[in-house]
Amino acid sequence: MAVRQNIFGKNSRKRVADILRVFKQRYLPPGDASPALRKFVNSYLPAEAIDQVLYWHTAVTEPLVYDFVTEFLYEYYLRGERSINVNHAQVFIREAIRQEKTEGSWESENTRERVAQGVISTLRDFRVLEGVKISREKNIAPPRLHTLAFAYIAFSLKRNEPSGERLINHRDWKLFLLGSRAVERLFTEADAEGLLNYQAAGSIIRIEFPTENIKEYVDALITRTF
Repeated sequence: MAVRQNIFGKNSRKRVADILRVFKQRYLPPGDASPALRKFVNSYLPAEAIDQVLYWHTAVTEPLVYDFVTEFLYEYYLRGERSINVNHAQVFIREAIRQEKTEGSWESENTRERVAQGVISTLRDFRVLEGVKISREKNIAPPRLHTLAFAYIAFSLKRNEPSGERLINHRDWKLFLLGSRAVERLFTEADAEGLLNYQAAGSIIRIEFPTENIKEYVDALITRTF
């Protein structure tokens, strides 16, 4: 699995060729989203926004990373915990194996430990976790999502989720340790920056984008930044 390859370094700009090569093989979504992602990554948008979009694409195509963050790390963070280590990931993996949620044979404890280390390393590389690379103990980074990355992800999610309320409460936001209130604030900020149109009146939530084509939307995101 890709998380064990640990190819996703901290500086996306210096590793664009390698990143796109692997994403083309394993992660790039079908249809018009692939060239849109390539253009987003190759742009001069902030490195933080690029990393966060790559992290999202990685997580939604790697079930173990996705489930660990959305099912464990998110709730763990909400409880006020800030420190985490490989053991937490190992326990999660053992439970996933018990529930038959994993693919392949992970009977070896060494294998489970390597996979757990891969998950933690991936989250550290994408700055979800912080800490010295060689240390088993990591800190959970304060939740943050760049407005441009948020807009890209929101656009992508809305293509399959037209409901504004369900979009705000979409499980994918937990990948960034964000609850619905934080997501609402990001929609408000994105609206203020002209990246989308967000209107909320009670339970009625209307979210619109300037185009229905993701390639055109990425062009808009790049243009509006300068």
